[in-house]
Amino acid sequence: MEGKLQFENERLAMRVSGVSVGVNAGLFVMKLFAGIFGHSSAMVSDAVHSLSDVLSTFAVIVGIKLGAKQADGDHCYGHERLESITALFLAWFLAVVGFGIGAEGIARIINFDAENYSAPSVLALGAAVVSIAVKEWMYRYGRKAALKLNSDALMADAWHHRSDALSSIGSLIGIGGAMAGFPLLDPIAAVVICLFILKAAYGIFKEASDKLVDKACDEETIEEMKNAVGNISGVIDIDLINTRLFGSRVYVDIEISADKNLSLDKAHAIAQAVHDKIEKDFPLVKHCMVHVNPK
Repeated sequence: MEGKLQFENERLAMRVSGVSVGVNAGLFVMKLFAGIFGHSSAMVSDAVHSLSDVLSTFAVIVGIKLGAKQADGDHCYGHERLESITALFLAWFLAVVGFGIGAEGIARIINFDAENYSAPSVLALGAAVVSIAVKEWMYRYGRKAALKLNSDALMADAWHHRSDALSSIGSLIGIGGAMAGFPLLDPIAAVVICLFILKAAYGIFKEASDKLVDKACDEETIEEMKNAVGNISGVIDIDLINTRLFGSRVYVDIEISADKNLSLDKAHAIAQAVHDKIEKDFPLVKHCMVHVNPK
């Protein structure tokens, strides 16, 4: 059952990543054409940004493939953390892109040359509008799949789409401002967008890091687990419950109290009921270990 679910999740992730590659490749061609023939350096830079997205999505695909590998003799607990490592790579990549956009914007402000400046055309403006709409849709599409699969890599890629939408908004403001006689609006907007991108990169980095250092589940999830276990017949008390994030999955260790006069078979049956309840009610739990204390 778990193998089938994992296969279906991997297939969904591959479909989302495939759409991302196709859309970004199309946007790259459109933006490059609009930037060159629309006389917009901002749109040419945005085109290069879209090309970098294609490369980052390939990294996502590799991370998901590696993370979905079954446990083996050298990796008894599976490979899920490889996906979080990929998310860390994407966070750094996103940060580099953000710094690059900010540095370019500052350089253009400092070195602005009004005499040799050529205002962009409506072609570049239209390309920016199309890019914003498409990238925002890609963000929502990718985020929905990432939440469903609890995938760090897909969520990182989704936020990359959002950063692209913000970048294209900067291009739109810059191109529109330049056409209206305010050319410095373009580099100023780029610097502001840089801050949004860096904030997104930090969020991705923090979430992926938490899943690499055995961070516990949120308090709400732990309380739900306690309530589920507490309602099982034979459980007198919950002595301990520890959780740890493991890539996109969760490990749970529980200690319960049961009647000390129970036979080993009956005590084991109670422990098995706890184990099955946790893994059934919480699909992200990869394994639940139960210890029974006599009371």
